[in-house]
Amino acid sequence: MFYWAAVLFVIAILAAAMGFGGIAASAAGLAKIIFFVALVFAIITFAAGVRRK
Repeated sequence: MFYWAAVLFVIAILAAAMGFGGIAASAAGLAKIIFFVALVFAIITFAAGVRRK
């Protein structure tokens, strides 16, 4: 998931550089959402792993 967040971030930067503000804003928004979802999943997985031991 972090990979997809990074890809969308790069797309947002490229779209903004080319002048496509709407596409850049939506790609950046999606990247932010995916990043935070992946972060929550990583924390849950870490907590579950610590609990097992």
